Amino acid sequence: MTRRTGADAYRRIEAESRSPVELVVMLYDGALRFIAEARRAVARNDIAARAAAIDRTMAIIAELQSTLDIEQGGAVAQELDRLYTYINARLLDVTLRQDRGALDDVEKVLTTLRDGWAQIAGTPEVRLKPDTTGGAPQP
Repeated sequence: MTRRTGADAYRRIEAESRSPVELVVMLYDGALRFIAEARRAVARNDIAARAAAIDRTMAIIAELQSTLDIEQGGAVAQELDRLYTYINARLLDVTLRQDRGALDDVEKVLTTLRDGWAQIAGTPEVRLKPDTTGGAPQP
């Protein structure tokens, strides 16, 4: 087994053993990791690496946004939808205008969201309504 295949298998097993809330935290962690990669690429003026990192971040945000159940989630889901739309707009600013401040904005929002979900994941007494449609758990 190659090193890459082993790492992929480890990540797959790790994801399969996590709760839905922990998976959301993992998605935020991945988005933040790609934001850091984009920041390094901008500093090196590496357009291809920046584009790849931004694309991966946008894919994660699209996944998070697609799992929202606006009806069941109410105001919280609506606010998350609004934030995800804002994040995507700021990521486009990085791509189109090389706006480094947009990376800071996105990182702040993602860190706040990640920390909130991590707190929920670590609080056993918090019960989320199970999602029967395959989407993200709703508070």
